Amino acid sequence: MSPELSIVIPVYNEEDVLPLLVARLRPVADGLGTTYEVLTVDDGSDDLSPAVLQRLMRDWPQLRIVRLRANAGHQAAISAGLASARGDYVVTLDADLQDPPEVIPEMLAQARAQRADVVYGVRSDRSSDSAFKRLSAKGFYRVIRLLSGTHAQVDAGDYRLMSRATVDAINSLPEHHRVLRFVVPALGFPSTSVTYRRDERAAGSSKYPLSKMIRLSLDSVTGFSTAPLRAATWLGLLGGVAALLLLAYALVASALGHTLPGWTSTVVAVAGVGAVQLLCVGILGEYVGRMYAHLQARPTYFVAYDSLTGPVTAVDEPEPSTSPRA
Repeated sequence: MSPELSIVIPVYNEEDVLPLLVARLRPVADGLGTTYEVLTVDDGSDDLSPAVLQRLMRDWPQLRIVRLRANAGHQAAISAGLASARGDYVVTLDADLQDPPEVIPEMLAQARAQRADVVYGVRSDRSSDSAFKRLSAKGFYRVIRLLSGTHAQVDAGDYRLMSRATVDAINSLPEHHRVLRFVVPALGFPSTSVTYRRDERAAGSSKYPLSKMIRLSLDSVTGFSTAPLRAATWLGLLGGVAALLLLAYALVASALGHTLPGWTSTVVAVAGVGAVQLLCVGILGEYVGRMYAHLQARPTYFVAYDSLTGPVTAVDEPEPSTSPRA
């Protein structure tokens, strides 16, 4: 029988934190008074995480392991978990314990009481994060909301509870470069939120360096807004106006005999127009790249093993959702 609650946890090189995670999560899950499964998605770990999960599963029957054939990225691992989760409600939770599992009962209670399809975990205290990360995150969410019109929760990451209807809707999307923290609010399903204090990582090191954060930001902006394309158009128009003004200035200066030989103005004009052109081409390239990836329709993850069913063959494997490496 399907459990009422599935807790999806992406795992990548988390051998140190997994025992700590289980020690905190199991009492919470057992105390819910409902059937549940804890679905860990091993995202191609190259440390001892797979062995640790197998050992933990022997003592915890509700623990389930889905192993990907290769590292596919955080968002892809979550998507793989959503595709495999069986619960009427699904919680997505990172393994690093920065998002406390003790909030799950409150999420479930809110979903039942308010008949909400989504319950967001909102970080009310981010003092464990650096000042740069806090400021950049707030600015990023506000820019996304301004550009796309998507009312994404500020200070809400991938810690959320979703109903089965929400999960089914996400799994049905053919979208490439999926960023779930913006896909979910874009669905417009009834939602509410709970707040919590964000803690320090319990063990190990962060799997989201600056380069991956920048990639995630680009995927978010180009996936939810055409505003950059409009900005490219306006930049092109402004560049054209500036060129006309320079032409008028040159003609007037030539007629008055005020022209002087030199190259500074020419270099500045050419460099400015060239920079605008390159920026516009880069923005267009991002969108063309997304269309190209969509036409290729290459899956971004393949499931190798599910402890519920055993090894997965190409024939048995369901159609993977198309989310990005991140």
